Amino acid sequence: MRRQLTTAAIDPTPIFEHFRGAYGTELLTAAVVHLRVFEILAGGPLSGKALGDAVALADRPLMVLTTALRAMGLLAVDGEGRFLLTRLAREHLVPGAALYVGDYVGLAAESPGVLGMVDRLRTNKPWGASDESDDGAAFIYREGTPSAMEQEAQARHLTLALAGRATIVAPVLAASLSTAGSRTLLDLGGGTGIYSIALVQQNPELRAIVFDRPEVLKVAAEMVAQYGVADRVELLPGDMFVDPLPTDSDIVLLSNILHDWDVPACRTLVNRAADALRPGGRLWIHDVFLNDALDGPLPIALYSAALFTLTEGRAYSAAEYRSMLEVAGFQPGPLVPTAVHCGVLEGLK
Repeated sequence: MRRQLTTAAIDPTPIFEHFRGAYGTELLTAAVVHLRVFEILAGGPLSGKALGDAVALADRPLMVLTTALRAMGLLAVDGEGRFLLTRLAREHLVPGAALYVGDYVGLAAESPGVLGMVDRLRTNKPWGASDESDDGAAFIYREGTPSAMEQEAQARHLTLALAGRATIVAPVLAASLSTAGSRTLLDLGGGTGIYSIALVQQNPELRAIVFDRPEVLKVAAEMVAQYGVADRVELLPGDMFVDPLPTDSDIVLLSNILHDWDVPACRTLVNRAADALRPGGRLWIHDVFLNDALDGPLPIALYSAALFTLTEGRAYSAAEYRSMLEVAGFQPGPLVPTAVHCGVLEGLK
């Protein structure tokens, strides 16, 4: 049996930033060579729709790309909300400029990573969802779409891989938030159950329900047993989009879930969470957050590219999540940081 989950002695955030750094190369090269973003904007500012039409990208890939380029200091937005080049981009990334470095960037144009990113940007589909692979989409489950999370060996591998970061972040989350007056937590899409484990360890009066796909919960069953909380953490299989959810929960936790989905799906999950809560209950959105201006920070913009590549979602801003909460009838609270770029935004029902 394992001991209490504890916080890391050394902050591992730089490891995650280095790991995601390759997405910066892929997005920049795609923008310079394949999509010709800087050449197009050299002609003058363009609205998001006009730029999307010019580069033939849908809203989600355009948002991922422009957020990263703004975070790199290469694009800006004027008072009318139009995209324009910064001085850095105009001097070095517009073809024909005296100090043009686009050909140097283009040395990576045919690399597998760049070509894969270009394909994802143009198709607006995650890896595995638009090819003939038997593996299916990596991190998501949607009815009608083959998913690796439905195959035992792959679901186990992916679930344990994602638990690597969760084990670091979960005890920080549990120590950062009060569960006073709460008896039941619904951990929606809870994976290994690490967040529920940390929360029930921190709060002896709390019990948790981890709701996820059956293959994923096989791993969760091992985890709750190893951490000695199997009597306080229930594992409930199902599809969080369509299956009935337990009702009258005091807290619903969506930890690193919404970023896997597009805006309509996120709204569905927030609304379903509202239905699962008792009056006065709380929804905790634990995730990474872009700036409200959608211009960074760069590590989150690159994480958004990773999410875009592997899921149907992207990173969202606190303002975007607050809008979803308000539409669903929640009163949003402040953003509370946890660890490894994550934070919690609470909605009070």
